[in-house]
Amino acid sequence: MKPLKQKVSITLDEDVIKNLKTLAEECDRSLSQYINLILKEYLKNLDQQ
Repeated sequence: MKPLKQKVSITLDEDVIKNLKTLAEECDRSLSQYINLILKEYLKNLDQQ
């Protein structure tokens, strides 16, 4: 069973969104999926410190 997801609304800088969209497209992911992936990796790295 997939983990449950919740919708959130955030405000990001325009240049950040542009870069994330480009990177997401290169990975064949949606912007939302890509941001989720980045945040998961960031949190995982915090736990390892």
